[in-house]
Amino acid sequence: MSATLFKEVSYSLSKLIADIDIGEIGLPEIQRPFVWTNKKIRDLFDSMYKGFPVGYLLFWSNGLGGGHKQIGTVKKQKVPRLLIVDGQQRLTSLYAVLKGQEVVRSDYTTEKIQIAFNPAKEKFEVADAAIKRNPEWIPDISRLWSGETKPHRFMKDYIQDLKEKAPIEEDKEDEIFENMDNLYDLHNYPFTALELSRNINEEDVADVFVRINSKGTLLNQADFILTLMSVFWDEGRANLELFCRGTRNPDTKDSSPFNYFIEPDPDQLLRVSIAYGFKRARLQNVYNILRGKDLDTGDFSDRRRNQQFRKLQKAQEEVLDIQNWHEFFKVLLSAGFRRGDIISSETGLIYSYSMYLIGKNDYKVDAFELRKTMARWFFMTSLTARYSFSPEGQMEQDLNNLRDIKTADDFLAYLNGIIDDSLTDDFWNIRLPNDLSSTSARSPSLFAYYASLNLLGARGLFSNIKISELLEAGIRSKKSPLERHHLFPKAYLDRIGIAERRDQNQIANYALVEWADNIKISDKSPADYLNKYAKRFTDRQLKRMMNMHALPTGWEKMNYHEFLPMRRKMMSDIIKKGFNKL
Repeated sequence: MSATLFKEVSYSLSKLIADIDIGEIGLPEIQRPFVWTNKKIRDLFDSMYKGFPVGYLLFWSNGLGGGHKQIGTVKKQKVPRLLIVDGQQRLTSLYAVLKGQEVVRSDYTTEKIQIAFNPAKEKFEVADAAIKRNPEWIPDISRLWSGETKPHRFMKDYIQDLKEKAPIEEDKEDEIFENMDNLYDLHNYPFTALELSRNINEEDVADVFVRINSKGTLLNQADFILTLMSVFWDEGRANLELFCRGTRNPDTKDSSPFNYFIEPDPDQLLRVSIAYGFKRARLQNVYNILRGKDLDTGDFSDRRRNQQFRKLQKAQEEVLDIQNWHEFFKVLLSAGFRRGDIISSETGLIYSYSMYLIGKNDYKVDAFELRKTMARWFFMTSLTARYSFSPEGQMEQDLNNLRDIKTADDFLAYLNGIIDDSLTDDFWNIRLPNDLSSTSARSPSLFAYYASLNLLGARGLFSNIKISELLEAGIRSKKSPLERHHLFPKAYLDRIGIAERRDQNQIANYALVEWADNIKISDKSPADYLNKYAKRFTDRQLKRMMNMHALPTGWEKMNYHEFLPMRRKMMSDIIKKGFNKL
């Protein structure tokens, strides 16, 4: 048998909490988005109270010595010796309840978890208004361990309050006191932890995690880098998460990262920093570099680690710069993408942001020229789904090719060369019409068509309002201003024998109309409803509208299966026309 990669260590709950407090065990999650429900936390305490096992913990020795200078301003008593690989949610739950601390939810709101206990019934519940009014319940068990009142004094006060409401028999009083004592003794609950050796690498740690985790959750390189940031540059990770929180919450007074395109998670912005700062898309080598590891000798160096973290720090400052952030969104607007729900790939968006920062800061490209070229770049990458399949590999190649680029003109020529090589005549005439032969509601080619309608100033079908105005970010109502309308309604297609949903829901059978018109059209045939709406416009206006919406002359009377390929080709022409506007 090979040498084991771990050792088994026993902890009491109080020891775990103490080690987290002093920094022996790294628990970043107390300030990170927390996903466990309060009911799940209640069940955890119930299982522990009943003496059931609640699972192992998995730690990893960080392999780095103490006594070195920390990066960032957050002071800790020590750098964690152990990093948590599995058990973060449990330990966060236990730490938050025993210490009475708030947790940060996935929507970045904060909450103090209040778990209630009924000593007479030995029952746990999530505290609500009724429980808080009921003297039989301890509405917040955190008070038992808070230190504000000695545990036995707290128990005596609880029983005294209970007796004031109704008499309690002596035996029952003793039972209640004993049950409360058992609750307090949870701080002695035993845990088993597996401590992984400092000598194994992150791939082995991830493999161990998957092999012993029943959920089979996959750890990725971003997880490891974010953990390193928690240990060696906690301020940097905190700034990432503060920025992400800001993208979700409008601020009417101060500058804010809030936008209508993306609500990024920290790992997405981390990828931007890595691509911009290190010119890398594959995170594996960057992780080792940030650990201070010499890739040739395998040795660790505090000096090397600090140098690389300073490089990451400088990159992240640019990534989180509010001005850079919103200037990049002007690129998306100028490319015809008015809001996030017509962007098919967030990965493509963040990689384009990386390329934008490289052009702006590394090559000092003129702001106007950069925006124009990056708009074409984003349109191309979105339309071709450049970063949808093996995105790390594609971006790594794009970044590698920049190593020979020296000037702003060379940078622009490099991007434009890739654009021209990607959007050939064969692409426009063959591949794109084939891509439009789809029923996908989030097709890159469909969203490029919408962007093109914005660029061309098209109005909604049968509307006098521009699509760009109806799609304006920030408009929120019970009904969407624009709806996808079946040009040949499904019920009508059913009546003529075309019943397959794949046939009915073809992209080429959709057009953007205002919701009120969509409702009125209902299941009428195109020949029945078109004349009514055509009367709203002059012949010239109607002809332009039909052209913009890629509708051939006499389409309303065409055979459906002949109509679809003809419209796909016309939609492709509209997309090309929109792109050429850039």
